[in-house]
Amino acid sequence: MSSKKLVVKVTAGADAPERCSQAFTVAAVAAASGIEVSLWLTGESSWFALPGRAAEFELPHAAPLPDLIESILAGGGGITLCTQCAARRGIEEKDTLDGVRIAGAQVFVSEIMADGVQALVY
Repeated sequence: MSSKKLVVKVTAGADAPERCSQAFTVAAVAAASGIEVSLWLTGESSWFALPGRAAEFELPHAAPLPDLIESILAGGGGITLCTQCAARRGIEEKDTLDGVRIAGAQVFVSEIMADGVQALVY
């Protein structure tokens, strides 16, 4: 595994499909390349932490979100749902996909401030 880490924070969902898809694609490609990836779901992308919701997302000429999520997790990446975003949507950890954790801003800040980390926000 690489000594580098990429943290991707995605704020968009079906409301901005190209931005959303790009965030998941970048995270999946990085994970497949051996880079440690941490994908943060915030705002409207929070819904993709729930089983079946990613399958509802469609964007022509884009990889399906379920495949990208599977690729991130299979590549050893982590997916985190924002604590406040989850609470606002009534989502609890027991409701989420396997492999998704719920964590807050303090964890996000500690991840992006670590040595060797690059962060992207979509």
